[in-house]
Amino acid sequence: MTAPAPGDAPEDVPGEAPGPTPPAVRLGTLGFERGAHMLVQRALRDLRPGQELAVAGDDPMLPVHLRAWCRERGHRVRIPGPGEHWPDGIRARVVRGRADLDRWAGAVRAGGPGPDGLVARPPAAWGLAARGALVEDGGPAGPFDLADRDHVWADVAPALYARAAAEQWDPARAVDWDAGFTLPGEVERAVVQVMTYLVENEQAALVVPARLLARIHPHFREVQQLLAVQAADEARHMEVFTRRALLRGGELGTSSAGGRESLHALLTEPDFSLASFLLSVLGEGSFLNLLGFLERHAPDPLTRRITALARRDEARHVAFGVAHLHHRGTLDPALRGGLRAAVERRHDALVDTAGLNQDVFDSLVVLAAGEWTPEAVGRGFDAVLRLQAEMDEGRQRRLVHLGFPADEAAELSALHTRNFM
Repeated sequence: MTAPAPGDAPEDVPGEAPGPTPPAVRLGTLGFERGAHMLVQRALRDLRPGQELAVAGDDPMLPVHLRAWCRERGHRVRIPGPGEHWPDGIRARVVRGRADLDRWAGAVRAGGPGPDGLVARPPAAWGLAARGALVEDGGPAGPFDLADRDHVWADVAPALYARAAAEQWDPARAVDWDAGFTLPGEVERAVVQVMTYLVENEQAALVVPARLLARIHPHFREVQQLLAVQAADEARHMEVFTRRALLRGGELGTSSAGGRESLHALLTEPDFSLASFLLSVLGEGSFLNLLGFLERHAPDPLTRRITALARRDEARHVAFGVAHLHHRGTLDPALRGGLRAAVERRHDALVDTAGLNQDVFDSLVVLAAGEWTPEAVGRGFDAVLRLQAEMDEGRQRRLVHLGFPADEAAELSALHTRNFM
């Protein structure tokens, strides 16, 4: 007996002689309304099309339900004729069809489950399929335009994600918000102004990875996971910086148009590598120096604690950006030309803006000075200048690591926005 062609409705074939006893599945009192089909399906899995499976069971509705189930799945059913009884309680024989096999005939594995199973460019039709899964042919094409491994990947991504997941912290538990301290009014206002500035920068740092995350093919899930945690990091930073700013019941500080213009320029870069370069390598890289400065000069334990925690998170963001660009730049040396052009475009777009909010600069001086004497203010001013020099040196080191000659790295670092991020 041959199986029906896919799509044909198989017919029951009553009254045929049972022939040699085939493999049997015994259902007992279990009916199809409570999962009997799972046992039948499991038993059929080991048979070839055309082979038979004997089905025994005590449910009165077994023949009716079995016939309906088999018709739906392309199998045929042989049943005893009128007045005929088959031995051993066999109430039907299922002739295995091939519809389920044909369904998966064009299926392919979506690479392998581990990072070593990545494919260079996963098909759009894989969409949301888990990497390593057997993907049925057909299905919708995913909306993921970042689908080239070398345009999003870095070998360090899995390890960085594991580290990021292990280092997550709860603002309510990791920070002692009840720590007692009192600051002079002008120092508290300086803290509030710096916190206000940090919040708006962290908002930009959240939006950029969130926008990129939605475009990455899920085949590169470690990068998606890493960017998702990065966005969560920034959300947490926004929370703690806002909470510190409002701790004494005052209002937030000022937000300059030039500062927002600088951050807006980060949001308009559509290329994954260039956006990572501007945000993580240059911007967040400079922020590592700023957060270290604030930790050293924090006038209270809360400010010291939250800037230290944020700095640890930001270091991971920078590490992935540098690793990704090093990976891509090794494969495509022409990338450096694109990175340079991105810096120059942003510089040209911001050349007429005021740069760093003066209120922020002055607040940093106040925090570094610690007191209102000419000597202290001079020391604080010099400390902020050293901070800017340290930012420049850090940018140059990362640029040299990415393959830029030292003189070109110095030139590009000098073009970076005066707003730090």
